[in-house]
Amino acid sequence: MTFKLVVEGFREGDTIPKKHTCEGADVSPALRWEDPPATTKSFALIMDDPDAPVGTWNHWLLWDIPADVRRLEEGFRPGTLGVSGTNDFGRLGYGGPCPPKGHGPHRYYFRLYALDVASLGLPQGAKRRDLDRALQGHILAEALYMGRYERR
Repeated sequence: MTFKLVVEGFREGDTIPKKHTCEGADVSPALRWEDPPATTKSFALIMDDPDAPVGTWNHWLLWDIPADVRRLEEGFRPGTLGVSGTNDFGRLGYGGPCPPKGHGPHRYYFRLYALDVASLGLPQGAKRRDLDRALQGHILAEALYMGRYERR
């Protein structure tokens, strides 16, 4: 058994549907996962775009997801589960793919971490650098799923 993440609505490596982007409704896709390590006490989620022209762009930061949770519904709202961080759009929660027009296809990585602590102790609104620091030494396993998007 392997810790596995699935982003519903598109296959691994395929195009992210427009409704999950800035050209659509900009709602988060549904996520589900299975087979985390038995000692998992919480999960953390990062969605980012390493192909952004300014460097890696953070689209979604969420942590302190309880260990018994195995799904996030489409259209996740900050404050309903876990603790949400500030994405690079400057807001809490999900911000969908929105690469510059004509920049070519970008890769969007959804990374789910199984953690050995129930809480990372970070406040709502923390940024990626704070989350990265808090994750150090607490990751039991990582599940990865990638989608692509291009604005023409």
